[in-house]
Amino acid sequence: MTTADFAPLRTERLTLRPLRPEDAAELHRLINDWEVVRNLSKLPFPYPREKADEWIQSTREQIEKGSAWHLAIVGQDGDEEVLVGCIGLTRQPETRDAEIGYWVGRRFWGHGVAAEAAGRLARWALAHLDLDRIKASCLAENERSIAVLRRIGLVESGRGESEFRARGGTLPVVLFEGGRENLTAPPPLPEPVLSAAPALPPGAKPLLMVVACALIDSDGRVLLARRPEGKPMAGLWEFPGGKMHPGETPEQGLIRELKEELDIDVSAACLAPFTFASHDAGGFHLLMPLYLCRRWDGTPRATEGQALAWVRPNKLSDYAMPPADKPLVALLRDFL
Repeated sequence: MTTADFAPLRTERLTLRPLRPEDAAELHRLINDWEVVRNLSKLPFPYPREKADEWIQSTREQIEKGSAWHLAIVGQDGDEEVLVGCIGLTRQPETRDAEIGYWVGRRFWGHGVAAEAAGRLARWALAHLDLDRIKASCLAENERSIAVLRRIGLVESGRGESEFRARGGTLPVVLFEGGRENLTAPPPLPEPVLSAAPALPPGAKPLLMVVACALIDSDGRVLLARRPEGKPMAGLWEFPGGKMHPGETPEQGLIRELKEELDIDVSAACLAPFTFASHDAGGFHLLMPLYLCRRWDGTPRATEGQALAWVRPNKLSDYAMPPADKPLVALLRDFL
């Protein structure tokens, strides 16, 4: 990916975009401030002007390598773009973790900018990169940053120490981390779909009926869809399908879902019941029949912003999936 390929991330007030050479002067003005640098572990003070040019160039190279995404946080003042600060996400080698960090110019403190930017980048990363957890650390005395990390959903995971170059020594830090369960919206509690009783007995959970389909092409590959940003468990791969509507049969629900999600037409005669998953999802219990389908009309295309992948059966386990889908993989692989 080049910086030109990176689509800026937007929030209600902000845009997160790759840094540009012309940002260097304003970046230097904002960060060459003791009150900002004193809370950052890797930067010297004073911060030399030429370092801004070098760092911006390095961020563009890292985006192209896919190792880190350091972005400008910018706002709008009328028609004029205003640099507010910077935010970055760095992959941790040989893991499915990444570390997030940020700074904001002093004049913009107290306006919720850091939380707005950090939450947006973290959710984007979990939805679009092969990551499971976001980590962060901040100076133990930096109460503002601790509040930001808690606000976006990260939880304290321990204590440690880091070297702070501007301070000339090692200082205590608070460690944070979080996954999809912390940083993406939890699924809403469903209405009971299969319970005939008007009220559930004490201690019972609502039952959610979800239908899924393994579409199999002529080469024996299976179609997986990646949940898009903004949905619960964003970034995980699953078999296409979704929740049934009241009064639908499983086949009717699946035919509707495949049309809505993939713009394909499937007949009930082409849906073969294969197996099912039964999963305790916390606030409700999920029951998910899995159907096989080898014939449909149309070419599957993503209509809801999801990524699609045709996967060989022996490669299905390489894709991170929701807990309910995982047990189905071995059965499907052995069958195909």
